[in-house]
Amino acid sequence: MYADFTVPVPDEKGLISRKKIKGTTYIYYLTGRGYNAEKKHSVPKATPIGKCCEDDPEQMIPNEKYLLYFPDGEIPETKHVSFRSGCVRIGAYLVLKQIVGEYHLDDMLENVIGKDSGLFLDLALYSIITENNAGQYYPDYAYNHPLFTARMKQYSDSKVSDFLHEIKREQIIDFQTWWNERIDKREKIYISYDSTNKSSQAGDIEFVEYGHPKEDKGKPIINYSVAYDHNNEEPLFYEMYPGSIVDISQLQWMLEKATGYGYRHIGFILDRGYFSRENIRYMDRKGYDFVIMMKGMKELVRDIVLENKGSFEESWKHSIPDYHVNGMTVKRKLFSSDEKDRYIHIYFSEEKRTPERRHFEDKIRNLLEALKEREGTNYEVPQGCLKYIDPIYHTKDGVKTFVCARVRDEVVDEAVKLCGYFCIVTSDRMTAEEAIDLYKGRDASEKLFRGDKSYLGNRSFRTYSNESTASKVFVEFVALIIRHRFYRYLKDQARKTKKREYMTVPAAIRELEKIEMIRQPNGDYVLDHAVTSTQKEILKAFNLDAGDIRKRAKELNVELHKIAVEE
Repeated sequence: MYADFTVPVPDEKGLISRKKIKGTTYIYYLTGRGYNAEKKHSVPKATPIGKCCEDDPEQMIPNEKYLLYFPDGEIPETKHVSFRSGCVRIGAYLVLKQIVGEYHLDDMLENVIGKDSGLFLDLALYSIITENNAGQYYPDYAYNHPLFTARMKQYSDSKVSDFLHEIKREQIIDFQTWWNERIDKREKIYISYDSTNKSSQAGDIEFVEYGHPKEDKGKPIINYSVAYDHNNEEPLFYEMYPGSIVDISQLQWMLEKATGYGYRHIGFILDRGYFSRENIRYMDRKGYDFVIMMKGMKELVRDIVLENKGSFEESWKHSIPDYHVNGMTVKRKLFSSDEKDRYIHIYFSEEKRTPERRHFEDKIRNLLEALKEREGTNYEVPQGCLKYIDPIYHTKDGVKTFVCARVRDEVVDEAVKLCGYFCIVTSDRMTAEEAIDLYKGRDASEKLFRGDKSYLGNRSFRTYSNESTASKVFVEFVALIIRHRFYRYLKDQARKTKKREYMTVPAAIRELEKIEMIRQPNGDYVLDHAVTSTQKEILKAFNLDAGDIRKRAKELNVELHKIAVEE
């Protein structure tokens, strides 16, 4: 594949040759010599590394083998405007640019990053629009999209790599500080906090350690967590930490970080992975409220669920229709040393009961089948299996043999009775409906992680240094801010119109990408066709219409024309 830029023909005497084929002159590089038995003499072996420019014999357009043999060859950071596509996709760019302006992200990033802030925003939009974060494909995006860079310069992947390596930790800290200064700290807010992990393909990165990945088992990982403002529905700040640190340990560091940003009147909405006596005591000491979900089978709440089982499941008074559950609230201490009463909200879901029971019973059957294969051996049943089975051993002449496993019927029956139940524990007094409404708001932070991994292409890092990895997460966080605002606009519009089939972020992006400008023979860019009815419906979510698109397309044409003249 040939590049879309030119380089000087290498000055390597005796190693460079030219060959004209069907009117095109190709540049060859001598890689060695081989013996021709038929002609009985050695012959040169050469491979093409580019093709000669028609207007300048000392310049050539390189192919992928050029850098293989000339790794130190200079690659231009920018491409001439003539290399811009004749078909420029503007729809998604215009909508996302409006969100950037709404948040003043361009101003914040210019203050933090400086002259390359445009490239930073282009990388963020690239990851949203293409659902990819691989730097080597960025030039393809820049080729057919408007850009934030000065004079819409198209940078090469080597420039992107250098740029990511140059971003300093102080700049990342400054951005998050300014981003959080916008929030009114006098009002109480609930922060939804969650974490995920990403595998790493590389190199010398301090944070990469073997830990407990949810995916890509056995690969080194980096943990990554985001705090999300439930009230204003937007990400607030994030943290990277080594893969070996578990979620429960990291939570306390994140709480300290929230305090550092000036948050005082806050509550935290947490998943069951963060439940521990130590974390609850820590939040009590700091005066933070919390909302934590727990399964009904958990030891601390199991007895409370069993005590109230049968008293609310079929009661209309306890129905919470928005979530298709029934719920009730009891006030109780969670553990014997607990100094405070907690509000334990018990829920029952008929929809969850059957699949949970099936999953649990399959788990027991699979355990029994696995143990049956070990009967008659000296196998020692692991401690973790003893909750639901009693192992039977036989000892003879000092040798202990595993005979069989007997199910602990009463324990299994009790677990089955708890299928379909779950609890939400809150430190503050509220109803069961208020508690589940707060917790379900946490879905937004989960969507951030789904968007991060699936839609932004960030399932793994493709970087080989601490600096580049930290910078890539920084770009990713800004992309999450923009993408989630885009999602909220679509969600509000879908609620109004009841039209949902194209009101998801990926579907809307794909549809907006069809709004294109085509280059005319005189060099001007014009809209390829009128805005479709589907695109109009999507644009309504952002208070835009076809007239706005026509106006902004004309403004883009003026800018592109000016750039072409200056070039």
